[in-house]
Amino acid sequence: MEKVYTNTVRCKGCGYCINACPKDAISVSEHVNEKGYNTIEVDEEKCVCCGSCYRVCPDYVFEIR
Repeated sequence: MEKVYTNTVRCKGCGYCINACPKDAISVSEHVNEKGYNTIEVDEEKCVCCGSCYRVCPDYVFEIR
């Protein structure tokens, strides 16, 4: 079964992935990365690994394996 992995060090909190997710599985977290951005988090219960987040992310935060 596929799973979405995130590299929040790269995340700048742009929100493209949040808007692209058809299952509302991505949200802004309380975590602030080294660059000072609130990063995203993925709800694995809702995520169907469709790849929408991967396709829209300009910072290569997502990996699906």
